Amino acid sequence: MELTHEEQQMLDGKYGEGVAIAMKVQVAVGEAFGAERMVEISRAHVALSNQDADLWFAEKLVNGGARCRISPTVNPGFNLEYFQDVTTISPEDESVIKRTRAAYKAIGAILTYSCTPYLEENIPRFGEITAYSESSATPYMNSVYGARTNRESAQSALCAAVTGRTPLYGFLLDANRKGQVLVEVQATLRDDSDYSMLGYCAPKKMGFGVPVFTGIDNPSPEGLMNLGAQLNTAGAVTMYHIVGVTPEARTLEAAFQGEEPQKRVVITDQDLQEMRQALSASTGKIDFAMFGCPHLTIGQVAQIAGQVEGKRLQAELWICTSFQTKELASRMGFMDVISRAGGHIVEDSCVDQPCWHHLYGKKGVTDSPKCAYYTKRRNMEFVLRSIPECVDAAIRGEVA
Repeated sequence: MELTHEEQQMLDGKYGEGVAIAMKVQVAVGEAFGAERMVEISRAHVALSNQDADLWFAEKLVNGGARCRISPTVNPGFNLEYFQDVTTISPEDESVIKRTRAAYKAIGAILTYSCTPYLEENIPRFGEITAYSESSATPYMNSVYGARTNRESAQSALCAAVTGRTPLYGFLLDANRKGQVLVEVQATLRDDSDYSMLGYCAPKKMGFGVPVFTGIDNPSPEGLMNLGAQLNTAGAVTMYHIVGVTPEARTLEAAFQGEEPQKRVVITDQDLQEMRQALSASTGKIDFAMFGCPHLTIGQVAQIAGQVEGKRLQAELWICTSFQTKELASRMGFMDVISRAGGHIVEDSCVDQPCWHHLYGKKGVTDSPKCAYYTKRRNMEFVLRSIPECVDAAIRGEVA
């Protein structure tokens, strides 16, 4: 790769061992993808995981003196204070969580602990060069905002934050942002959960590529969030277009940059129903309802509060969200309503953290295929339904 004088100095160690490690990783990524040079970034988001490898790498950079040039927001961690009264956590996991928090604080990250920073505190402008990891974040950045990021790992995004650079390849280049597969949506998208099913179904039918959706009108921010999260979970889709909706797809021709689609697929109501059935556990008695993968918005929290007001839940109900949304929920009275019904709103954490031991081996309901996918390794099974249907199931203690 062709490096600037400053970038070469970073690689050579003039700025310290930690920066040199970060630049070495960036150069290796760039060479692997055939990048000719680096470009500066203005935003970053790191999908920290509270797992050993993540912690090892972050501490290695910190111990080498690295500090972020671009302070990144970070993914959900774990709120020890809240869960002490609710569940148990092993001493080993507690140690990793505390050390991870300390490492990311020391390196200069912004400790947002949310997987939806693109909705609240890390919002780009059109065309801005960024480095984002997190499966719901990269599609939203590229597709909804028209900013530019590759599908970064937690480590490469952190290296980009430390160096202020990322290799110029992939979705940073105009040619790679054009649509490849035309996806004609003939299904009726009744609510935001249908966008989740569309996102999980599309890669199964189209294979790899950048999808261009037709037949979608006026999706909500939550619908777009769900669509991208599931596209990336099911098929590593970093970018999508919706004709007449997303900024680089004003027309079908613009979405494909004047070229013909490489492939065409159709998605129907039957496709979505069959996918939901394939992903769902059997119906019947449930032990809990789980929401927040991606983190719920204040509108979704309000929806749940309205549904449980004056009722008593027969199954545990857990809402994972950002600390900003939880604070709003408290100010607006939603948290009191949900708490009186027996539910919980949890900030800073998510379904993929080691804090749900009391739910292992149990059955729940969720609106998120991503939630059901990630928690299989934690021995939880889920029935997939819309948020209102999930809440109704938690009220009754069973799902039909």
